[in-house]
This record gives sequence, C-alpha cells and structure tokens, in this order.
Amino acid sequence: MDPGDQPEPTLPPAEQMRQRRLAKLGNSNSTPPAPKTTSESSSTAQISEPSPASLSASLSSSTQQLQNRVSVKPKPKPAAPTSTPAPNPFSQLASRKAGPEDSTPVDSGNIRRAKRPTTAIDAEPSDALPVKKAHTAATAVGETLEDWSDRVLGDVFLVTLDEKRTADARGARLTYLPELRAELEQSGEPVKLSTSSIDAALLEAANHVPRSKALLDYLLPCWKRIMRASRPARRPPPEREAVLHEAKRLCMSNCIFALTMPEYFGRDPNPNHDTLVPYLLRNHDNEDGLCLDFFTEAVSRMNEDDTIAPLFAEAMVIMSSRVAKMTMNDDYKPYINCLVTYSRFPLLLNALAQHSRFQVQPRPDAAKEELAKATEMDTILGPFFALSPLQTDVTKTYFANPRTIDVAHVKSSQEALRMTLRAHQGDLISIVNAFVRASPAAKNSTLDWFAFSLNSNHKRRALQVKATEVASDGFMVNVTAILDKLCEPFMDATFSKINKVDLDYLRRTPRVNMGDETKLNADQATSDAFYNNKADGVSNFISEVFFLTLAAHHYGLGATNSKLKDLDKDIKYVEKVIKQMEDELPKVQNDPLRAAVAKQHIQTAVATVEKYIALRNAIQGVVLDQPMQTLSLQFMRYVAVWLLRTASKTDYKPGKEIALPLSTDKPAAFSCLPEYALQDVVENFKFVFRFMPNILISAVGDEIITLCITFLRSSEYIKNPYLKSSLVTLLFSGTWPMYHLSRGVLGDSLIGSGFANEHLLHSLMKFYIECEHSGVSSAFYDKFNIRYEIFQVIKTIWPNNVYKEKLSRESRINRQFFIQFVNLLLNDATYLLDEALTKLAKIHDYQKDLQNQGLSPEDRDKIRTELEQAEQQCQSWMQLVNDTMGMMKLFTETLRDSFTMPEIVVRLAGMLNYNLESLVGPKRGQLKVEDAKKYHFDPKTLLSDFIDVYLNLSSKPDFIKAVAADGRSYKPSNFEAAAQLLQQSLGKPPEVVVAWRILRRRVAEAKEELDQAELDLGEIPPEFEDPIMGDLMTDPVILPSRHIMDRSTIVQQLLSTPKDPFSNVPMTIEDVVPADDLRKQIEAWRAERIALAKENAKPSAESMDTSSG
Repeated sequence: MDPGDQPEPTLPPAEQMRQRRLAKLGNSNSTPPAPKTTSESSSTAQISEPSPASLSASLSSSTQQLQNRVSVKPKPKPAAPTSTPAPNPFSQLASRKAGPEDSTPVDSGNIRRAKRPTTAIDAEPSDALPVKKAHTAATAVGETLEDWSDRVLGDVFLVTLDEKRTADARGARLTYLPELRAELEQSGEPVKLSTSSIDAALLEAANHVPRSKALLDYLLPCWKRIMRASRPARRPPPEREAVLHEAKRLCMSNCIFALTMPEYFGRDPNPNHDTLVPYLLRNHDNEDGLCLDFFTEAVSRMNEDDTIAPLFAEAMVIMSSRVAKMTMNDDYKPYINCLVTYSRFPLLLNALAQHSRFQVQPRPDAAKEELAKATEMDTILGPFFALSPLQTDVTKTYFANPRTIDVAHVKSSQEALRMTLRAHQGDLISIVNAFVRASPAAKNSTLDWFAFSLNSNHKRRALQVKATEVASDGFMVNVTAILDKLCEPFMDATFSKINKVDLDYLRRTPRVNMGDETKLNADQATSDAFYNNKADGVSNFISEVFFLTLAAHHYGLGATNSKLKDLDKDIKYVEKVIKQMEDELPKVQNDPLRAAVAKQHIQTAVATVEKYIALRNAIQGVVLDQPMQTLSLQFMRYVAVWLLRTASKTDYKPGKEIALPLSTDKPAAFSCLPEYALQDVVENFKFVFRFMPNILISAVGDEIITLCITFLRSSEYIKNPYLKSSLVTLLFSGTWPMYHLSRGVLGDSLIGSGFANEHLLHSLMKFYIECEHSGVSSAFYDKFNIRYEIFQVIKTIWPNNVYKEKLSRESRINRQFFIQFVNLLLNDATYLLDEALTKLAKIHDYQKDLQNQGLSPEDRDKIRTELEQAEQQCQSWMQLVNDTMGMMKLFTETLRDSFTMPEIVVRLAGMLNYNLESLVGPKRGQLKVEDAKKYHFDPKTLLSDFIDVYLNLSSKPDFIKAVAADGRSYKPSNFEAAAQLLQQSLGKPPEVVVAWRILRRRVAEAKEELDQAELDLGEIPPEFEDPIMGDLMTDPVILPSRHIMDRSTIVQQLLSTPKDPFSNVPMTIEDVVPADDLRKQIEAWRAERIALAKENAKPSAESMDTSSG
C-alpha cells in the first residue's frame, strides 16, 4: 500500500483532546502553508501534517506520555519497547522524562549573564550583537528558504540539529536536539528546522528546562526574538514571512500550553509556574516580560480558546490580592501598570468584569462593617483604589517627626504626595474609562462596583465613626475623584447637557441606595410612597454617574474634608493632656515606678498626637489639590443648577432668572431628594471658600447666588434649619476680602446682580426672623451666629442704594414683616448688650480680685478659670453687639419713618435709654477692664454709635416723645453726661454737639408735657388700664381669650411670642377684635379730664381783679 494511502490511526481519548486543543489554538491565527521546495516535498507549513510514517510512531508514544503526565499519580518508567521501529523523538523525550529530574542533558558550558538561574536553553551573552546586524547576517546571498528557516528558527528558539553548531550568528549558544534529528533522519526529511518541526523542537527543548524554572522563562524570550525577527529593516519575501508567522503562532500556542496544560510538557501543575503574574510584573521590554505583542496575540485567540481569559483574569486576581497588602511605600507601580496594560484590551476587561472577584460576594451572615471594607480589600479594583498617601505608614514617611517639622517641609511634602496621587489617579481613571467603554456588561459591572462601595459606607457620615468599620479615607477619596473624572465630559461651561440628568432615575431601580437618608422635605412614609411609584424607561449613563458622584462626595470626599476639623480638636486636646502630664512629672520623680508609668503615658500620648498631626498634614495635602477641587467644584455647580431646575420646574441655567417665591406646591421629586444633594454643594463651596478661595475667582457663576437666595426666600422647601442657615454662611463666606477683591468672590455680584437686588434683602430678613424659632435645642445661641453673618452680607451690599429703597419698601408694603424684623433686632441688641456689659463687669471684678496678694493658690486658680470663661463669652457677645449696633445705625439713618412706627418707637427708645445708662451712668466704672480691645470693647465707639442712632431719629416727634415717656430708664443726667463725653473725648464735630444739645432740650420739654398730662389725667380707672403695661389704653382690642389689651401691647407681645398671653394659645394680630365701645369710653373720659384740667388752670375773676375801689 502506498504510504500516502494509509488510514489515519485511531487515537486514544487523551491524545484526541490534545489534537483538538492544538487545532483550536493552531487555527485561530493560521496562515497558508509556506511554498514547497524540491528538498521540502514531504513537509508543509502546518505542524499537523508530518509524514504519515513518523506520525503513527510519534503519536503512540506521546499519547502514552500525555496520559501518564495528566495523572496525579507518580509516573512509572515506561517498559522497554517490544519492537524496534524507527527512532521517534517524542518517545525518546518521554523516555528521558521518566528519569530523575536532575538527569538533564549534560550542560554544554553555556553561560547566561542574567538574573535568572543559568541554563543552556535560554543562554544569551550580554555582548550579543544588535538585532539589525543579525538580520544582515541572515540575508546572505544565495541562501535557500530551507537554510534560512533552519538558521532563523534556530536563532529564535536557540536550538540546533547540528551538533557542531553551538552558537548563532549573535553568539548566543544553542541547544542541540538529537531526538528531533533522529526523527527527521528516520523519516527521510532534511535534517533542518522547518515550520513542520517547530512543535517537536519546542517539546524537546522544553525538556531541557530545569523543573525549578517555569517554561515561560524559556518561551517568552523566544517570543521576543520572533517579534524582533518579524520586524526587519526591509520586508522579507512572503515565504519567509510565512515561516516567521508560523513560528509566532506555535510559540504562543506553547506558551498557553505551558500555563494551562503543563502535563503536555511532562510537568506536574505548579501554581508558581503556571501563572502569568511574574511576567506581567516585569517591564514590557524585558526579555522575560510580557510585551504588548504577546497581549495582542493572546487576546486575538480568546474567542476561540476559552482558557486564555481565565488565565489573565486569575493573574490579575492574584496581583490584586498582593496589592491589598501594600501601601504607597511599597513597589506598587508594576501592578498598576499591568492593570493599565489590561485596559488596552476590552476582551481582557470583559473577563475581569465577569470574574467572581470583581464584585463583593457577601456571605448571608456578613455584618455591615465587613461589607464596608470588602469592596476595598476583596475585589479586583478595590486594592488599587485603596493605595493613597492617607495610608498610615505613608503619612509617617511623608511627615516624620510631625510635631517638630517646619512649615516649609510640610508644604514640600504635601506637594510631593499630591504629584504621586495625581499620577495614581490618572492611571485609575484610564482603567475605569476603559472598563466603561469595553462593553455594556463591563460598564454595568463597573457602576455596580462603585455603587456597592458607596452604599456600604453610609456610616462614614455618622457622628461617631470607627475606622475599622468603614472604608478608608484614601479609598473613598479616590472613588470620588474618579467619578468626578467620569462626569467631566458632560460638564461643559454652558450646561448644555444638564437636561440629560434624568429626574426619574431615582424612581426606577437606582444603584444609589438612599433609603436611610433624611430627605429635604419629606418624611419616610412620603418618600417611600413616591419612590415606590416606579417610572418607565431606561436611565442613561450620565444620570447613573451623576447620582453616584453626588453620593461619593457625601460619603467620600465630604466626609474626609469634615475630618480636618475633628483632627484639629483631637490634636489640641492631646497636646493639652501631654502638657498636663509633663507638668506633673517632676512631682513623681522620687518614685521610680510612678515616674516610669508617667513617662510611658507621655510617650503614648506623643505617638498619638504625632499620628494625628501626620494624618492632618496628609489629608490637607490630598484634599487641597487644586485640579481635584476645581473639578469637584464644577460638579457642584452642576448639582446646584439641577436642584434649581428641579425645585422651580423650569429649564433654569446660569444667566436666566427664577420667579420667586417658588410655588407653594412643592414638587415631590425635590422634597424626596436626600438632604445631602444640597448639603454637598454647600459644604464643598464652604470648604473651598475657607481653604482654596483662589480657584473660585474663575469658577463661580450666578447659580450659587441664585441657589442661596431661592431657598432662603422659599425656605419652606427645606426642612433642616441647619441646612438653611448654611446658605447664609455660604453667602457670608463669599464676601470675605480676598486678593484684589475687597468684597470677596460674591460681593460685587451681590451688589450688581438684578436677581439679588430684587430678592436678597427680603430673603435675609425672612431668615433673620425664621431662625428665632428653629425648633432645635441650640437655636437660641445659633441664631446670633446666623444673624451676625446676615449683618456682614447686608453691610457688603448696603452701598447700593437699591437695597435701601428695598428696605423702605418693605416697611411700607410688608409692614408686619418689617415690624417683626426690627423687633427681633431690638431684642438682640438688648440681650447682647446686657450680657456683654454684665460679663465686662465680672471681668473687672475678677481682675481686681487677682491683684490681692493674699489669695491662696487654689482660690487664684479658681478665679482665673472663671475669668477665662467670662472672657470667652464676652468676646463673642461684644462682637455681636458691635455688628448689631452697626445695623441699627445703617437702618435708622435711611429709614427714619419706619423706625418711628408706633409698634417700634417705644421699644427702640427704651433700649437706647437703658444702655445709655450703662455706658454713662454712675456704674460705668465697672466696665473698665485691662486690655479692653481684647474683648472687642471700645466704650467710646459704642457710645458714639448710640448717640448716632439718637440723632438719626431726632427729627421725629414720636421718637422724642417715646424717649421722654420711658419712665424706666430716661434720666436727664445721662444725657448731660453723654454731652460732656461728646465734647471731651469722642471727637465728634461741633454740629453733632449742637444737635445733641437740641435733642436734650426737646426731650426735656416733652418730658414736662407728659408729666403735666399725667397730672391732668389723675388716677386711671382700672378698666381703662392695660393689664400688662398699666398704662391708659388708646386702642383696646379683645383677644381670643376674651381679655382686653391695648393694641400696641399685644403687637409687641406677638412679635416675641406668637401666643395669647393669657391662654398660651397660638394667635396672630388678625385674631384680635377692636373694643370700639371701650375705646369711645376711654376717649370720652380722657377728653373730660383734659377739659377739667384746663378749666382748673384758668385764674378766677376774684384773683385777677386787684384794682377795685
């Protein structure tokens, strides 16, 4: 029978599996076979087509070999052959494999100058000639394809069939393959390397690799040499390209076999060898590192070979697990570089995204604390995001000896860590971007990963946070920064894509879990009902990223920013404790045991405070990164615009205006939003105003002013009083002088903006009133801080006459609103002055007591403690007094008529008289303290402010009458004392002195008239007296409780407490009913008494006639 007609042998199952695998890998990138030559008539370019005679023998031997190698049992030595067929290199290879591992071929003396152990198979002298020179040698004139193939394949695989040829043209030593030579001789083929013998050559060559080394240590350098040979200076003929292509294909196939089927090479599985990890971590240019060509070739086969994707995915899982144990002090760059390389290949990213370790796989009994840390530690991406300068070991490296380090060194260290973090975050965003673009499945898996990391870390915003129960600051800051970067493409300056943020996203199946968050203006039941009413449609990517980023700022960067304030408190406290312990140490020096314990406590405290200081410096270095905060600020601008559009149900963009007040029908979509939607915006801007105001100059638009004014004007849209007050703080922060901006970043806009001109003053006055009753326990003291900030904003905008006209209009159009505002202003002035001046008197007494040399140490310490407390309180109160009086001056100068309304003028006059008594009366000496400026107390300036308020209203008769009618505090002697101080020490111009003299005279005259009127009226009937003030009623009204009071009295009462004073039932001035009958009786009685008094004042006729008779 003709050999070519022999039937194909029947293969055992194991060998059939091998053949299928070879075919699958081989055909994935197959090319047409190389052209045959006369001397190569029996061979082809495909390894699967050797001569039939040799195939049968080699398969029978290699099949048994493969079966033995796949088995986990010890491999017995093969029995001696019963017949003597032609020599088979595969069977010889199997026979050699059966021997001991150290029975490798005798070393030919090859020496490899490399870091890896020296072997004959991968030896390559360090003085090898350049590749280009080798190529020149390979293109000798007259060289046949057969000879060229033999030489080039020998060079790239470092093997030879010529026992005498020990080195290639570059001097690299070659490994002799006697078994392959014998097989070729037996088959009658030329004894030269060709494409048909590459597989057998690699199998025999692999047997020369010591078992202590991985096969890829040999195969990867071969791959690199093939790739270099494939890129000659001049393109080779097609038949030679086909040879190189086949060599590349088979080399890759064997690399994959070496990792996924080590049994094929007679090796047992070895996790240290059967992995890509060490090669991925090496530089692409290293001989034993994975180059991009290797990635490209491997990825191109993934659709046909389902073992390649797990190979790369498992390698990344291993590397991720290693990174989880690293910090930025360690050599983490090779790992992140490898992930960056993966990101160039979407199929690899798809494989990672589908891996079970890409997401957290929570146990049914897992605690929330475990889940919070799981994303950071147990997922593929988590450890890479956890790398940060905020890791404890890293902060110690950047800020060694933090208690003594100088400021310049701190700043340089912070800049260094910023540069490191920017580079790392640059790698992270390129990786995440690649995942998002790899495929819809990878995008969704990536978004799920971000969502889980945020949803499991709600505790980061708790009042008390344990670091062991939440993800680290470094991880969460990186998450926030990367999500900000994902938002960057749609955050253009014109807000053109703001309409892409889908409001219905939260009513579908949102990734963001906000069920446990407090809502802007809805209770839990209302919120649940709203969100349970599901919306149709599919959410777009912009909406997904927008809401994820919003949550990330709350739980991530926002939580880290807020930690700075807590760290400052902790550092001050521990430093105080250290000082106390050091002061006590001398007292125990004679007791060695107690002294040792005390020193140990001091060392522990010092270590603690150094840890705090280093962390604070590191956090400042991270969060004060200008590019990161600039991008964060841009995102917050988008959130502000989106909130305004949602609340107003308009298409608002900066440059447009919103009609105020907003509709009384509050949109449920806005009310049911989590509070942090607005809180994030406010906190972010406040943080930047405080620490990085320079980035605001070009980054703030109308939207922030519009946001603050809108929700102060329509404050009922927000339930949380602190959140509303933070809007005032934001406006106030924007008026801080900065660089060339004397009115701050927002000051000029507040003055010139038409929207602000129309609505700002009313909004501030409205919240000034509203904060009186916020419903929280600290409301009484909080309101003074809020009102202080309101005063600062008003002072900034007051130069614009538009605001003066607005205030005058409020007094005419919204009379009751204006009266309520002024009444609270007077209340504040009265309370603050009383508290401040009382504390000054105490400080005066304490300072005097401390001058007593006879005080015991205990008494002296007690007085000093009380003095410190009084000083702190006085400083706060006095600063508020100065601003309140400043407002009084501004308002009374502009609105004389408004401040002399009947509902206002009496209280105003009483407040002025009472405090004038304190400043110039007999007890003013109690206000003399050491270093008065320390307490913001300048008696001359304060008295001058009071005199200015008096003179501002001196032209109004009602004011003069009210001052004179104040029976409690008006004393002519106080006005005389003020006149003396005015002339002697206040430095007022002469016209002011004259005006004060005229005021004194007019008040004195009014007092005489009032006294005479009181005498004329005589005793007032009880039914005509006001039950609270005891004065004659002029406009009696009936309250809901049926009691009767004068209208002016109940108006004053309701301004302070909106309740019926007799029944304590809520009421308004509209609830009273005029007592017209009683009023007429009072008027008649008063007219009668005045007429009688006038009649009695006339002289009788008898007394006048003195000239009779």
